[in-house]
Amino acid sequence: MTLKDYNFIITAILLSVVSYAQQTITGNVVAKSTQSPIQDVLIYDKQSGLLTQTNANGSFTFTTEKETLTLAFFTYEFEIEERTINTNTTTNLNIELEDLTQQLSEVQLTARKAEVFQLQRLKDVEETAIYAGKKTEVVLVDQSLANLATNNSRQIYSQVAGLNIFENDDAGLQLNIGGRGLDPNRTSNFNTRQNGYDISADVLGYPESYYTPAAEGLEQIQVIRGAASLQYGTQFGGLINFKTKAPNANKPLEVITRNTIGSFGLYTNFTSVSGTKNKFSYYSYFNYKKGDGFRPNSEFESKNIFGHIGYQLSDKTKLEGEVTYMRYLAQQAGGLTDRMFNEDPFQSNRKRNWFQVDWFLYNLKLAHQFSEKTNFTFNFFGLKAQRNALGFRTNRVNQEDANQERDLIKGDFSNFGFESRLLTKYKLFNKDATFLIGAKFYKANNTEQQGPGTAEGNPNFNFATQLYPNYPNQSKYELPNLNVAVFGEHILYLSDKFSVTPGFRFEYIKTESEGFYQNINTDFAGNVIFSETVDTFQNFERSFALLGLGLSYKPSTSFETYANISQNYRSITFSDINISNPAFQINPDITDEEGFTADLGIRGNLKNYVSYDANIFGLFYNRRIGFITKDRGDGRIVSERGNIGDAIIYGLESLVDFNLKKVLNLSDDFKLNTFLNTSVITSEYVSSKANAVEGNKVEFVPEFNLKTGIKFGYKNALLNVQYSYLSDQFSDATNSSSQDDLSGVIGLIPAYDVLDVSLSYTYKRFKLETGVNNALDNYYFTRRATGYPGPGIIPSAPRNYYATLQMKF
Repeated sequence: MTLKDYNFIITAILLSVVSYAQQTITGNVVAKSTQSPIQDVLIYDKQSGLLTQTNANGSFTFTTEKETLTLAFFTYEFEIEERTINTNTTTNLNIELEDLTQQLSEVQLTARKAEVFQLQRLKDVEETAIYAGKKTEVVLVDQSLANLATNNSRQIYSQVAGLNIFENDDAGLQLNIGGRGLDPNRTSNFNTRQNGYDISADVLGYPESYYTPAAEGLEQIQVIRGAASLQYGTQFGGLINFKTKAPNANKPLEVITRNTIGSFGLYTNFTSVSGTKNKFSYYSYFNYKKGDGFRPNSEFESKNIFGHIGYQLSDKTKLEGEVTYMRYLAQQAGGLTDRMFNEDPFQSNRKRNWFQVDWFLYNLKLAHQFSEKTNFTFNFFGLKAQRNALGFRTNRVNQEDANQERDLIKGDFSNFGFESRLLTKYKLFNKDATFLIGAKFYKANNTEQQGPGTAEGNPNFNFATQLYPNYPNQSKYELPNLNVAVFGEHILYLSDKFSVTPGFRFEYIKTESEGFYQNINTDFAGNVIFSETVDTFQNFERSFALLGLGLSYKPSTSFETYANISQNYRSITFSDINISNPAFQINPDITDEEGFTADLGIRGNLKNYVSYDANIFGLFYNRRIGFITKDRGDGRIVSERGNIGDAIIYGLESLVDFNLKKVLNLSDDFKLNTFLNTSVITSEYVSSKANAVEGNKVEFVPEFNLKTGIKFGYKNALLNVQYSYLSDQFSDATNSSSQDDLSGVIGLIPAYDVLDVSLSYTYKRFKLETGVNNALDNYYFTRRATGYPGPGIIPSAPRNYYATLQMKF
């Protein structure tokens, strides 16, 4: 094709765009009583749905091709205003909203939010992100009756299909979720973000999330499954984005304080301040937690501070800054063997094991609207953090602590980066189109050191240097990482109902490891018979492209069929190759994983009677990393971590939510909902070079995963009952179900079920929340830890109670 041909095509496209008639509508929304601007007012076309929402100045703008529009202006605290306009004669609107004529009860306000503005799924386009054709789920945290004080994941994520959760503490200090056969450990198979920026230790080299935002300070948790790789990274799991609460746009100062007491000496305090004054807005909170834990040797204390400030430079430009600091210290009771768990699941023979985390995050965001069709965002972010693990952690977990030197692992994480995005909407051959292009730069300089700790019982995280010459577990590494990525997606609306979204992500990754480890052998009396220092240098440099495609068919605003397929990639982490662990060995040939994920589903809303989302998925995993039991040939059986083989995981996920209030035609004083969240998953290793693996089931895949519940409300009182059940799952690729493993690391995770009950009551500025978790007092575990907080079986919490008093001023 010649240059002249290209010029002709481009000219034709431009003429079609220009010739397509559109009107731009602008306006402002204020409170009638005070004339103050109202932020986040949702503006609907009553025929086609949501058009836009107001900014911090109460302003809005949108384009339309229609001559006549009936607009609805909606926000929670004001009466709904409707306005019919002729776009040829009216292009600027001034809207005044009346205060609600009656004080809504908690139940009525919850119902008003859920029925009029449902945020169960993300829109096709939000700011500078594209979600068309993807499986997206949004947890509305402020509507949840979960035990937010302890970040109870089982309750918070109850309506996210197919998640597998490690439940190994009663304070929610760390989030451990996976799904579709992905290891839940510290959510390492998801890209975890807070307000759109990375928060894990090292996105490439150590993508584990030691920091989890306080649930009481969150507005939403956005979950985008594996097809998120094109915009957010290469990972198989997808994205989890914690969206904190926005500043109160209608008051200069709002204070909320929540105090919680609970079983096992639990006390937490959450206090937030928020407000908007002229062009400034702010939101900040402090969260304190302490408790004794449900096992001996399990005390903890945590402090978390978050601060957000925004400045509206103009109607189209906003600057935001955020800082987060968290520090916690936790004593760790250690793991159990199967026999120990069956004898007493809450025993502990570890008194000197401790874990400490310091996490400091910062972010600066610039958002600019070039026009009503083109948005730009720039995020600069960084992390300075430290993780210290100290204790006696022999692979024979029933062995009593000899009170000698402890093993100490210190990790220092320092990284920074930026991500810029440009999104524009335009017309292509008289059809809507949306184009997104972005780039990310990420650089990390981390260190990892392992050696002897003191023989004391207190949390002393200094190395005992005098013990270095003969200590067997010694290493020190510098771990620099560099990542440059370019990504893009493009929504093509082939008709008013059908869209196609192709995308790409180009990655350049350079991970390095330079340092040494000590190789020391001793005799049975502990005398050194061999010692050498081994210097190592590893340089993994690769570049590749990931491709994906999403499809969406929406014959109406209440029904959608979607499909997507996306390539995935996971680079080996430095924890995969550098840490000396008596509970397992590392295969020296371990290498990166790759594969792809695919979804096909339907979702919608049937006249507010039923909301549903059902999909089938496939996850195709090449060179999957995992554990096998291996005979060393000298009579010893060891666990080895390496590339097990190729696996396929597929199944059905569904969520159905019934609005029984509407079905039974109850008054607004009532709320009555029930939901059923189900996943049925099959998995298999289709090829493997390891013995006794091919044809086995994949680890961390319960075949049946069920969560169901009912929420009932009358006026200001709400009651929620939730039941969870997961079937058996394996912890290693050889599908070992033996209960004779002395380490407790390998074996079956038996099926378990849990019942949770929670209540809340609101009176004016006060709110009381209470409940019981694990009401049936079942003894169960969800995790066999290979390292800290084990190794071994980590029991889950027995029946426990909590009560929270909230005051708002």
